[in-house]
Amino acid sequence: MRAVFGLVLIVGVALAGGAVMMAKNYISAYQNELARERANRAEVVPTTDIFVATKQLKYGERLTEEAVRKVRWPEESVPEGAFTSLEALFPPERADEPRVVLRTMEKDEPLMAVKVTAPGEDAGITSRLARGMRAFAIKVDVASGVSGFLRPGDRVDVYWTGSVGRTNTGVTGDVTRLIDTNVELIAVDQSAGGDIDGTIIARTVTVAARPEQVASLAQAQSTGRLSLALVGAEDDTVAAMVEVDQRKLLGLGAVEAPVVAQEERVCTIRTRRGAEVVEIPIPCSN
Repeated sequence: MRAVFGLVLIVGVALAGGAVMMAKNYISAYQNELARERANRAEVVPTTDIFVATKQLKYGERLTEEAVRKVRWPEESVPEGAFTSLEALFPPERADEPRVVLRTMEKDEPLMAVKVTAPGEDAGITSRLARGMRAFAIKVDVASGVSGFLRPGDRVDVYWTGSVGRTNTGVTGDVTRLIDTNVELIAVDQSAGGDIDGTIIARTVTVAARPEQVASLAQAQSTGRLSLALVGAEDDTVAAMVEVDQRKLLGLGAVEAPVVAQEERVCTIRTRRGAEVVEIPIPCSN
């Protein structure tokens, strides 16, 4: 009896071990097939080589080979102007003419032609001017320059303060008027980069303006004082016509001109009656 029990026990253990081995083989085969399927799926998306930044790159910084690296990128989403070869980014024949960063780039951001200069080209403010725009410098101080919080890329409203003789309220004196809105700053003093730390009390700011705006700003700057008001980054409103004189500032009404009483006009003709001259009233013709 004990022999039969031992034989049954051995057979049971063998069957259990065989089941465990079968389950293990099945799971291992399933995992291998799943990994193969994932690898095949990854190979379906074609990729190509492009170059990205290995660290944060700031405006005006010289681009070096140590600051870039090659990565695989899906072909259908390669950014326009991306560099796909080291020779295109750093031409061997122009090795002594480095490229300069035009826009701040973060780590692992693709390098594109619009973000760097051509080899040997200077990163001046001309690269920030759109077609048809001109650069114009405005003199500012700590008050008119928003206490040094202006940065290249900000937008400002421009106010003019000066004397215009008799204002629209009938008062002679200074008036402040909004003459231009949402004007883009492209440089503060001699800095055209947006990576300024802290506040800078600038003496001049350079704006991008159309030729007719440049003429208006030049005339306003030569005849009065210009002040800038910083526009919020997400503000897309358009400021309406604004004009304030001294009486409006103080809440006084317009000065009414005195009414001059018009004298009644009398028209007559003279006629002689014998030795006497008589004036006879008649209707006035004009």
